[in-house]
Amino acid sequence: MSLRKQSLGPVPEDTARVARKAFKKGNLYIKIADELGEIYDFTDFIELFPEKGQSAKHPVRLLLATTLQFAEGLSDREAAEAVRSRIDWKYFLRLDLDDAGFDYTLLAEFRKRLLYHDKAHALLDKLIAALKERGLIKSRGKQRTDSTHVLAAIRELNRLEFVHETMRSTLESLAVAAEAWVTEVIPGEWYQRYGRRLFSFNSPKTEKEREKLACTIAEDGWNLLRWIDEAHHMSWLSEIPAVVTLRAVWDQQFTKPPSPPRFLNQEEQLPAAERIASPHDTDARFSIKKDLEWAGYKVHLTETCDEGLPRLITNVETTVATQPDWLALPAIHDALDSRAVIPADHMADTGYVSVANILDSRQTYGVRLIGPGMPDNSWQALTGGYDTSYFKIDWEAQTATCPNGKVSRSWTPEKNGYTEVSFRPSDCYRCHYREICVQGTTKAGHPKARHLHLRPREEFEVLEKARKCLKNEETKKLYMQRAGIEGTISQAVRSCGTRTARYRGFAKVRLEHVLTALALNFTKLGEWLLGTPLAKTRKSHLQLLKSA
Repeated sequence: MSLRKQSLGPVPEDTARVARKAFKKGNLYIKIADELGEIYDFTDFIELFPEKGQSAKHPVRLLLATTLQFAEGLSDREAAEAVRSRIDWKYFLRLDLDDAGFDYTLLAEFRKRLLYHDKAHALLDKLIAALKERGLIKSRGKQRTDSTHVLAAIRELNRLEFVHETMRSTLESLAVAAEAWVTEVIPGEWYQRYGRRLFSFNSPKTEKEREKLACTIAEDGWNLLRWIDEAHHMSWLSEIPAVVTLRAVWDQQFTKPPSPPRFLNQEEQLPAAERIASPHDTDARFSIKKDLEWAGYKVHLTETCDEGLPRLITNVETTVATQPDWLALPAIHDALDSRAVIPADHMADTGYVSVANILDSRQTYGVRLIGPGMPDNSWQALTGGYDTSYFKIDWEAQTATCPNGKVSRSWTPEKNGYTEVSFRPSDCYRCHYREICVQGTTKAGHPKARHLHLRPREEFEVLEKARKCLKNEETKKLYMQRAGIEGTISQAVRSCGTRTARYRGFAKVRLEHVLTALALNFTKLGEWLLGTPLAKTRKSHLQLLKSA
C-alpha cells in the first residue's frame, strides 16, 4: 500500500444533516469533531507507507477509527461494522452516508505499521500539543499520577502446567516448521503426553505423581534441546522463537544435566523480574502487591486536574509488573517535559514519593512532588515506638538528642554518605522508655544501646518533610485532588478494557496503552464540552443503604 496526498475534507453535507437531525441533544463524537477539527494529516504518516503500490485507506481515518474502537472497547470486526453502520462514527471520520467503510483487517495492519515505526507516542504528542494550543491544558499547572495492574493475555498456570505448556507449544511450532524431523526424532509417547494442554482436571492428583511428571517433562525438554543442537544440517531449528523460549524456561526452572532432573527451589531461581511467566508472552512477569497477584504489566496514567478545565491524559507509561512505581516517575517527568506540559504541582501516592524523586523533580524540572513519603518500616515506627522522627538532630553540632533528653556519644560518617549515631549504653539501660526505643542484647549479654542510621542531611530533611506533608491543611487539601486519577483508571478499565491486555508482548501492550490514552482524551474532552458533570464514586445498593 502507498500513501496519496489527500485531505479528509469537510464533513459531507448529507452526513452532517442526518447526524444533527438524529442527535438533537448533541453527541460526544460530533462535538469533538466540531471542536478539534483536523489535528492530523497525511504528513504524519508518510514514513508508514511506501511511495509506490496500491493506494492505502486514509491513515487519519484509520487512526480515528482505532481511537473510537479503543474508547468503546470494540474488536476489529465490531469497529469496522461501526464505521459502516453508525452515523456518529461517519461524522467523526468525515465519511459519506453510503460509504461502505473498510475491511476489519486494515485496523490490525495499521497497528503493525504504528508499532514497526514506533509512531504512537508521536501521535499522542501532537494531540497534547493541539489541546495545549487551544488552552485546554494549562502550562505549569497541576497533574496527578497513579498506576494499575494489567493482566497479560495468557492463561493462569501453576508451575507444572507452565512447563508442560512450554514443551507442548514448542512441539507445536516444530511440527509446523519441521514436520519430517519431528516425526523422525520424537518418541511415540510424546504424542499422548504433549498432544493436549494440561489442566487441573487431567493433571496428576498426588504430590508424588506431580513431581514424577515434572521430572519427566524436564528430561524430555533437555533431550529435545540436545537433539536440536545435534541437528547440524538444520541449525535454524534453534532460532525458532518457541525453541528459544523453551531453552530459557528450562534454564530458569530445572536443574541441568547431568544432575537428576527436578524443579529449582526458590533460592536457586532467578528473581521474578527476570523469570518468564508464560511461553506465549515472554515479556509478562509475575508480581505481588499486597493481596493482589498477577502476571502481566503495569500502566501509569498522568492527567491534568486544573480547576475549570477538562481532565486530560498527558502521559501513559507502560512497565513490567515487577517494577516499583518510584522507578517510573523519572521517565514520566521526562516525557511531560518533552511535550512542554510539565506541571508545577504533581500529586502522587506513596509509591512514587521517594527521596530521589522529590529531589530530582525539584532540581531538574522545578516540580513540587506532593504525596506522603515512603514510610519508616522500623519496628519502632510500626509499633508506635520512638522512631527516628522523635530524635532531635543537630547537624552543625553533629549530635542527636533522644526523647528522654540524652545526647548521643558518637557521630560517625560512612562512605555511602550515611551517618551512624550511637548513644551511651548506660543512658539506654536506665531509660524508662527502653521497651519502645531499643531491644535486644549484645553478644556479651549486655542490653543494646540505641543507634540511628541517618541519610545525608538534604535527603533526611526532605523525607521527614514528605512524611509529615499531609499534616499541613493546605497541602492535604491539594493532595486530595490525587484521588480523581482513580476515576480515570476506572474509566480506562470499564470502557477501554485496560485491565486485560488485548495483545501479547511489551511493545504491543505499550502501543495499546498509548491508543487508550488517545481514546480517553477524546472521550473526556467530549464529555466536558457537552457539560457532563463528573460522576461520583460508584456505590453498591448495600453501601447506599449503610450511608442513608
